[in-house]
Amino acid sequence: MNETGEVQEQQKKRSLFQRMKEGLARSTRTISDGITGIFTKRKLDQATLDELEELLIAADLGVDTALAITEAVGRDRYNKEVTPEEIRTILADEITKVLAPVEKPFVIDASKKPFVVLMVGVNGAGKTTTAAKIAARAKRDGKSVMLAAGDTFRAAAVEQLKVWGERIGAPVVTTKVGGDAAGLAYEALARAKQEGTDLLLIDTAGRLQNKTDLMAELEKIVRVMRKLDPETPHATLLVLDATTGQNAVNQVEIFGKIANVTGLVMTKLDGTARGGILVAIASRFDLPVHMIGVGEQIDDLQTFEADAFARAITGAS
Repeated sequence: MNETGEVQEQQKKRSLFQRMKEGLARSTRTISDGITGIFTKRKLDQATLDELEELLIAADLGVDTALAITEAVGRDRYNKEVTPEEIRTILADEITKVLAPVEKPFVIDASKKPFVVLMVGVNGAGKTTTAAKIAARAKRDGKSVMLAAGDTFRAAAVEQLKVWGERIGAPVVTTKVGGDAAGLAYEALARAKQEGTDLLLIDTAGRLQNKTDLMAELEKIVRVMRKLDPETPHATLLVLDATTGQNAVNQVEIFGKIANVTGLVMTKLDGTARGGILVAIASRFDLPVHMIGVGEQIDDLQTFEADAFARAITGAS
């Protein structure tokens, strides 16, 4: 890459980081302002550490993670004066340690054609929009994409995917409202194979009221697709809504059991002050985190970077 290219790449990364910081502003304010309130002109004693632990729990980092991070902050600094800036940096470093093992970019394996991705998650988490944004990114990278509207009981989800398909120039396979999602997935896979499509994204229903029905539907989709290609799906992405806080933890548990989840995407981080939930999930489940959503625009679905996220959420420079 020449010098101009390197500068442009750096500017792009800076721009994405800036957008992420803006998207995480609510979470940052909660943690950063809290740190300022606790540590201004105070020595690091047990009362201070207790307050920090409470702050981290309130930001949804989870009790175990909050305790571990607080212990790390107190180590070698007990009864010493520390500035809010030092604490933010220490916090960012500790959060990075938790998140780094799950940082894993989403990669389309070119040897699988099509590379089949099953999108799972509860209704309202942003599955359909996320599928479309992943499709748009793949198109931008020169790959051919197909979408399948497998949430057949929700006419709005089907229409939404069709609109996105038109917008990004990707075909959308649909069936009648209430139609068989497994049959639709089979049809989409057959067509994608025939057309030599690089990436097939299959949207699915997310009704958790009856977990047995949902599990049966997802199992049927996989079973039917495997008649055409025994390795499908190549990835199963669980889309989580950050604004649901601790509910997101329950969703990882449920979908982890019923859908063989291979990676996570967390959306709507711009709409909550509790972005720390991603840290709690990373600590507990050790599932790859591929992407995060920090806004409505296509570029607001970003590849997850542990260090950048940790610095943004703590307000560390």
